[in-house]
Amino acid sequence: MDYSHQLEFLVRDYECDLQGIVNNANYQHYLEHARHEFLKEFGLDFAALSQQGINLVVTRIEIDYRSPLRSNDRFVVCSNFERVSKIRFACMQDILKLPDYTPIVNARVIGTSLNGRGRPALPAEIESILDRYAKPAQAPSS
Repeated sequence: MDYSHQLEFLVRDYECDLQGIVNNANYQHYLEHARHEFLKEFGLDFAALSQQGINLVVTRIEIDYRSPLRSNDRFVVCSNFERVSKIRFACMQDILKLPDYTPIVNARVIGTSLNGRGRPALPAEIESILDRYAKPAQAPSS
């Protein structure tokens, strides 16, 4: 698959549970950090957006766990944005273990933006990213 953004990580000991594998909640941290870094590449800072009254929020996360990561494993989070509707977008993300790109996690993170009144509204900055870089939405599989 062709990705718009990739960010490499290393599993730290404290991210693992008693079984010696990454605790499932930590995968969401990896995914979130990669989304924030993805936005930074477009000149958007998550904290600065919030200070302007633009709050990006997650409304749904779908995660398929394929294989576990363990301490000191290197991996990459690969991301693409797609438009879901006029006010929603998705970030399609895969976590792949290096060096052979073994599938670890496939995720679909649905989000929107809330304006200062708490109403869904995508600001021009986000619209621009979606118009320019978003992959076409894929039809749900049956």
